Amino acid sequence: MALLALLSDLQRLHHWTIHLWHGDHRWRPESGRVAAELAKWCSGQGLELHVSSWLRPLDATSEAAARHWRYGQLAEQARCLAVSHVVTAHTASDRTETLLMHLARGSHRRGLASLRSLRPLSSDPGKQIALARPLLPFSRTETAGLCEQLKLPVWHDPSNSDRRYSRNRIRAEVMPVLEELHPGAAQRISAQAERLVEEVDCSYELVNLGLQTLKTNSNQSTTPALQRQLMSSLAIANQRQLLHHWFEQTAGLVISARQLEELLLRLQAGHPPGQSDLAAGWQLHWNRSTLWLHPSAAPLPQ
Repeated sequence: MALLALLSDLQRLHHWTIHLWHGDHRWRPESGRVAAELAKWCSGQGLELHVSSWLRPLDATSEAAARHWRYGQLAEQARCLAVSHVVTAHTASDRTETLLMHLARGSHRRGLASLRSLRPLSSDPGKQIALARPLLPFSRTETAGLCEQLKLPVWHDPSNSDRRYSRNRIRAEVMPVLEELHPGAAQRISAQAERLVEEVDCSYELVNLGLQTLKTNSNQSTTPALQRQLMSSLAIANQRQLLHHWFEQTAGLVISARQLEELLLRLQAGHPPGQSDLAAGWQLHWNRSTLWLHPSAAPLPQ
């Protein structure tokens, strides 16, 4: 609601067309009533609202499944309306909670650079749609204060108080302590995440150059391969970045930090040939000189 107020106020300067989308997850009996009340309020304001209801399987109640559905619906709605940007109201508080969860899980640096202020939502040729998050510099307290100041209606989701969800426990138990110790902690941690985004993007340019040096087509194989001996001569931190980026670039794989560390130990000079199952049916094989990444059903190069 705070984001809508700000976008509406700036509309006179930018002359953009604003479409609203609401997703009813149907997790709560009153969710339909909330959607109806929101639609009625939007109609009274002369705003166009699109409402989607999740016709999910009975066992699909995870936050990840809901997030996947939401972004899929947003992308589809954006394509139907031929819009260039989808704008969400994530705040510094949201980004800080996400970063802390990824940090606790041992995420790679890419995971810590979370909730980017701008990223592609859809990469369809000729239909590129950007996802923008303009409220990341502001805390949830500030957006709530704006709603109160402008007397905007707000619908609270009671599931946000359910401490069975990790994010809610961080929000209710961890963030208050950090804010008490260091007021403004959420915004500073969010700003650090933004700096990590910049560093990750810049480092990828150098990593790509390094991968070009390491790539090999030994034995005329079309299987993606790297020179193991040359890679193992580099610093561990560089090996970590190269291997992580190679998996993602070649097969769309993002493996856990723990699995990546285990692989790095086995790939060091002096260790024997071996193999490792990754994800999505991919395997990594290596001999003393080369690494191969290939689908598990594909024949190994000679």
